[in-house]
Amino acid sequence: MDRTLLRLLQQDGRLTAQELADRLHLSPSQVGRRRQRLEAEGYIDTYRASLDPKRLGLTVEAFIRIVMATHTAENATDFLRLTRAREEITGAWTLTGEADYLLRVYTVDLAALNRLVQDVLLPHPAVSRVHSQIVMERVKPDAPLPV
Repeated sequence: MDRTLLRLLQQDGRLTAQELADRLHLSPSQVGRRRQRLEAEGYIDTYRASLDPKRLGLTVEAFIRIVMATHTAENATDFLRLTRAREEITGAWTLTGEADYLLRVYTVDLAALNRLVQDVLLPHPAVSRVHSQIVMERVKPDAPLPV
C-alpha cells in the first residue's frame, strides 16, 4: 500500500487525501497518517513544482563533466561550495571513471554556457578539465523512481 501511495504521489504530488483515499480504497485519515509516516521516515523528502525550462527562457541544457586537478578534501569542499552557489547548476553528482563530477546546467543561451565554463569552472583552482555536452533533445523526461 505504501509503494502504491508513493507511486501516486510521484505522479502528482498535489493529490488530496480524499483523491488518494479514493484510489487506494482507504479513508482520507488513513492516507494522511501513511503519508505523514512516509515523510517522517524520509521516503518523501520534498514536494515541488516541475517547471518548463524553455518557458522560463532557459534554452540550453547541458551536462558538464569535471576532472579535478588534485583530490583533496579542501578541493572537494571548495568545488561543492561553487556548485551550490551557481543557480545554473541544477544537479551535481560524483562519479567513478575518468571524470570526478557530472553537472547538469541550464542557461539562457550558448553565450551564458560559455561564460559559465570559461569564467567560472575552468579558472577554479580545483578544476583540471571540463567537458561539456549540450542536450539536443530530451527524449525521456525525468521519470518517477521505480517503486
